[in-house]
Amino acid sequence: MELADGKIHLRSLRYSDCKHLAVLANNKRIWNNLRDMFPHPYCVEDAEKFIDSVKQQDPRTTFAIEYDYRFVGVIGIIMQQDVYRKSGEIGYWIGEPFWNKGISTCALKLATEYAFESLGVEKLFAGVFAGNEGSRRVLEKCGYHLEGVLRKAVYKNNRFLDEWRFGKLRND
Repeated sequence: MELADGKIHLRSLRYSDCKHLAVLANNKRIWNNLRDMFPHPYCVEDAEKFIDSVKQQDPRTTFAIEYDYRFVGVIGIIMQQDVYRKSGEIGYWIGEPFWNKGISTCALKLATEYAFESLGVEKLFAGVFAGNEGSRRVLEKCGYHLEGVLRKAVYKNNRFLDEWRFGKLRND
């Protein structure tokens, strides 16, 4: 499966992505804005384990982000459970050399459209750690609305951070 818009493509992760994934993901500035389950330092073995974990997804909810046919990051949707089963949490990261090129915005638009059209999701949401202005701007450009600020909801790098929660409904 592949979703595309110009030079941006979302596709299945491949084992051939491991080296590039490890190089781009091994960045403290990226890790600072992700959950601690994302390893740091990040090595090729971490990339292999990650690809193993998403390879069998059906339906596909995790994608490699390509820019001009180069692997540049990952975007994924975590389908929620029980009474939240029509909601999905969306998350993404882009390698630092590719920041501020509109790649995240385009990838988020493609993944959002896919979630609404193919996964039967009614609501998507994303949490952004305080201080991650770039991700906040990407979400706003894609029509996500600030739904609230969860005070001291995140404990990262031995300190508490607020989490800015954004949401988008299917018909927004």
